[in-house]
Amino acid sequence: MQVRKNPEADLRRNSFIYFQIGMIIVLAITYFGIEWKFALSESSESYVINIPEDQMEEIPVTEIKELPPPPPPPPPVPEVIEVVADDLIVEETEIESTESNQEVKIDIPKVIEVTEIVEEKIEEKVEEVPFVLIEEVPLFPGCETKSNNIEKKKCLSAKINAHVTREFNTGLGERLNLYGINRIYVIFRIDEFGKVNDIKTRGPHRALEAEAERVIKQLPQMKPGKQRNRPVSVIYTLPITFEVIEGSM
Repeated sequence: MQVRKNPEADLRRNSFIYFQIGMIIVLAITYFGIEWKFALSESSESYVINIPEDQMEEIPVTEIKELPPPPPPPPPVPEVIEVVADDLIVEETEIESTESNQEVKIDIPKVIEVTEIVEEKIEEKVEEVPFVLIEEVPLFPGCETKSNNIEKKKCLSAKINAHVTREFNTGLGERLNLYGINRIYVIFRIDEFGKVNDIKTRGPHRALEAEAERVIKQLPQMKPGKQRNRPVSVIYTLPITFEVIEGSM
């Protein structure tokens, strides 16, 4: 008995149709995959970077200028050739011999006898020191009992101020119509012998300057100041101030 297949069970009969359907499905999936658009998420953030103008570097524009043409070379200097005559006579200097022999007599200079040697004295310049820097202050008469340099300075200043207050004629201010406060600046030197000299004054009137100079000249001789155990000149500055009230006399 021969076995026969059911024609409806034969898969090869519709294989071409199934192949076309599969191709269509695959092409459709591929097309939609290519054309699919992805939307950006709303949660994404965008950032903007602002750069300050002062931090932005400006690139300078370099301008190439045309260089001027080089200067022309200097003209050649003609060579001057001096023609010397053949008959020029050249005088030759004869060099004498400096050698001596026993026959040459040598003149010996006479020895000058020294009778007296006079030593020239060089004047030594005395150092000048300001009053505030002096190591040993000049000693004013009456300040011998002071034990240290600070007390001697105070004593000297007090003695000079008392002398000026006592001797200065303050009536000159009213006589010269100089009312109010009058100031006279005096600078003088106490030399290496303790004497007052080199007085310089500056004030509102020449008469007041002359009066201040007169009073300072009356200061007594002092024991000179010392710097490094040597007598020196001391520069002293003294301001004299007095007030003249209008209608006081």
